[in-house]
Amino acid sequence: MKKRFNKVKKNERGFAIALALLLLVVMSLMGASLLLVASGDHKRNANHDTRQQAFYAAETGIQEAKKWLSAQTSFTPQTNPDSRLVFCKSSLFPELSDPRAINNYIEIKNLSQVITGQDADEIKRLQNYGYEFFITYTPNLNGQTTTATNKTVAGASGTDISESTSYKDGGTSKATYFNIYSCGCNTNPTQCKSGTHAISALQSTVTIVN
Repeated sequence: MKKRFNKVKKNERGFAIALALLLLVVMSLMGASLLLVASGDHKRNANHDTRQQAFYAAETGIQEAKKWLSAQTSFTPQTNPDSRLVFCKSSLFPELSDPRAINNYIEIKNLSQVITGQDADEIKRLQNYGYEFFITYTPNLNGQTTTATNKTVAGASGTDISESTSYKDGGTSKATYFNIYSCGCNTNPTQCKSGTHAISALQSTVTIVN
């Protein structure tokens, strides 16, 4: 009787070890799965934040382009800007077939150059985001930008069509359409590369009173 009891206890000990090993494997798999899920969520959140920051940089470019436009006294469409652009190529905007930059002007800056009064840490962060833009006459149906499109406005002021805000006064009621093409990037814009960095491309149509 005693021998049989000892045999049963030995079998129970073997079963307990096997069960413990099985539970260890199951818990390890669960832990690894949770780690992968958490890592994936963190990466997706980081990518979303990066794309959002690139979008904000492109919006900053739109605002800076409006300032540049409002300061000009003459407008001449000149050459295709692609050879001078780093990452905001005209191919990002399917409506364009023959872009001609107004006054041959393009602008490329990181955000620390336009957002001032920040502390050292914020300046360092802003240096990792930037924009690039060029401006054309609003293209015709063939995507060409060599000829101006005009309209008659109610008063002597330029109006941003997208936001309906006046940003330039003039002496006549004749206005000209322009398109601003701005791109934001999640790195120093002079080093931005398509396929490597996050690029956000925006377009805004504005009018300037002559």
